Amino acid sequence: MKWQTVTLFLLLGATPAIAPASAQDAVPPSKCASCAAWNVDQKPFKVFGNTYYVGTHELSAVLIATGQGLVLIDGDIPESAPLIARHIRALGFDPKNIKLILNSHAHFDHAGGMAWLQHMSGAKVALSPWSAEALSRGDPKDDPQHDIVMPPVPPVANIQTIKDGEVLHQGDLALTAHFTPGHTPGGTSWSWSSCEGARCLHVVYADSLTPVSEDNYRFTDHPSLLAGFEKSFATLDALPCDVLLSPHPGMADTLVKLKAREGGNAAAFIDGQSCRNYAATARAGLKKRLTQEATGKR
Repeated sequence: MKWQTVTLFLLLGATPAIAPASAQDAVPPSKCASCAAWNVDQKPFKVFGNTYYVGTHELSAVLIATGQGLVLIDGDIPESAPLIARHIRALGFDPKNIKLILNSHAHFDHAGGMAWLQHMSGAKVALSPWSAEALSRGDPKDDPQHDIVMPPVPPVANIQTIKDGEVLHQGDLALTAHFTPGHTPGGTSWSWSSCEGARCLHVVYADSLTPVSEDNYRFTDHPSLLAGFEKSFATLDALPCDVLLSPHPGMADTLVKLKAREGGNAAAFIDGQSCRNYAATARAGLKKRLTQEATGKR
């Protein structure tokens, strides 16, 4: 969940900003004030090689094309799902050819559309054990944000549970799962290689690492989650990372980089320090939160 706007999520009554492609594709509007803003359309685009951005203006969804089907990471909110499908079609692919759906973390704004997309495509879903349990019931318990009022996540069926460091294969693509807990206990980042001709880059979809919670939650009282944050920071520090993407595009400046590339900077997305910088920002955010908890000044 986007940490700057979490309080807006408590309000009700928004309508989706994007009309569905057809009545058959219609998804009832979610009852959250941020949903209309989260679902503002964003023209899909190639990031590099076989990696494409197919999400909204505020919520990322990433498509990876292989010779034997498509892989999708994240499904955004429920009403984003038909929009994601239209974006995939606009890029020349068939969304019914999605074979594998992955997730960063099991919050409504990143997992809400997964059930619709799975039903539409028949894809298998692969998740960390915590996220698999949360999304199978549509309720992420033991989550720092559990008591924040939010619409339920449509439950996801037929989930394959994965291990930390497991490599998933789809066609000629190999994706590595990196468990990066903190924002949720089951957060997962993903890495793969994307090529254009003979040039291949390391792409990382780094999960959110912001310490967001309901008002009475204290990360200080949850040492296992604090240890998870530290593990996550170390993981991102060590990953080969030429291109960084994140569940909220603003966290990785995805659309800023797109604008720079459209302005003539062909290498705008390429930054070998991006994952380490992302981890450093997250470390600073956690340190600030723990200081606030210690002083009572939140």
